[in-house]
Amino acid sequence: MDQIRIKFTNPLRGELIPPPDKSISHRAVILSALAEGKSVIRNFLHAEDPLSTVGAFRQMGVEIEVRSQKSEVRSHPPIPPLLRGEQGGVVIINGNGLSGLRKPQGDIDCGNSGTTMRLLCGVLAGQPFSAMLKGDASLTRRPMRRVMEPLTQMGAVFKSENGYPPLSVTGGELKPITYKSPVASAQVKSAILLAGLYCDGVTTVTEPEKSRDHTERMLKAAGAEIKVEGSTARVKGRTVLSPQDLTVPADFSSAAFFIAAGILVPGSEILIKNTGVNPTRTGLLEILQTMGADIRLENEREVSGEPVADIYVKHSTLSGIDLGGEMVPKTIDEFPILCVAAALAQGKTKITGAKELRVKESDRIATVASELRKMGVNVAELEDGLIIEGREKLRSAVVQSYGDHRIAMSLAVAGLLADGETVVSDTDCINTSFPGFMEIMRKLEG
Repeated sequence: MDQIRIKFTNPLRGELIPPPDKSISHRAVILSALAEGKSVIRNFLHAEDPLSTVGAFRQMGVEIEVRSQKSEVRSHPPIPPLLRGEQGGVVIINGNGLSGLRKPQGDIDCGNSGTTMRLLCGVLAGQPFSAMLKGDASLTRRPMRRVMEPLTQMGAVFKSENGYPPLSVTGGELKPITYKSPVASAQVKSAILLAGLYCDGVTTVTEPEKSRDHTERMLKAAGAEIKVEGSTARVKGRTVLSPQDLTVPADFSSAAFFIAAGILVPGSEILIKNTGVNPTRTGLLEILQTMGADIRLENEREVSGEPVADIYVKHSTLSGIDLGGEMVPKTIDEFPILCVAAALAQGKTKITGAKELRVKESDRIATVASELRKMGVNVAELEDGLIIEGREKLRSAVVQSYGDHRIAMSLAVAGLLADGETVVSDTDCINTSFPGFMEIMRKLEG
């Protein structure tokens, strides 16, 4: 899928289940590999990024069986159809324990996955061997110093080109630290907590704002001694991790594109089912509701320690807002689609405190500004955010994803709000998180 051609044809109506959660899929593999015994991960995301994590642990001697399951589409009245994103089926992992990994033969290829590389740094910091981590062209532009610095304080040794991949990691005898992170980053926090499992004593991480807490929830479920107070997490090392049988919920960050599309496209009405609504992830819902969106949660429940619900959205008129502070970490992956919503809102939207977005798969601040301008939007770029002037309709254009899956899908949604056909280039990257994205979009259009 090299490019997408898209334009408005019909309102989006129906029910769907997004693909499994990418963040949880990564972490489930890591903690299962470090547990002692057989773990079962149900509804694992069978996409490129989590499979990079699977491949890494296979290289380190962990036995992992992946049983994939193809997309399923079936009718489901009264609002047809029920559509499913790519489902991962079941992954079975025979964990080797904290001390059971072996030195990989050859380099570990993390592909496009920053999560794989950063969290592996935490695991490798505690190993009695060296390993080389590499990735694709996009990943080699993503800074790793933010995890290297605290892990170096703990005793790991890194070699790199100015803190960018490829990275050589040499593990060793680690010591616990008390670390105050300059950024609210779940990847940084998780890397430190994973390294903390290899320390004698308690490792502490404090963030400026609380980031997503999937790692902490899974560590607790696996029997680790972990305490969370506000934006501070503490883990005691040398705990034996127990194997788990868990089900991964649908990914809120993947649902976000259809949440926004259902609100923005006139006449639309969508029910997004079985979706994770972890409060550290759902800032987009709060923001859109503040802007005037018709959104409600139904059938709220808990699945494998994570809150899950069905999300109902309906076409709504939005108004611009000022956004910053603690809401930004809760919308870090949803920034591109939030900007598309702001471009269709009445008045101005100002987003600040989002400097972290300059070091994602692309510089998402610069990329969003550039591509929305092509579609006729007046956008002012700030060092840590954007000011967006809303308009009634976007202008059709040829736009570029820059190899960033979330930019690609956000621009596809924007194309539904344009005055003609929009072409989104370089869209193969969508497969890193949401295989079947355009198939679901076309089916919802009827």
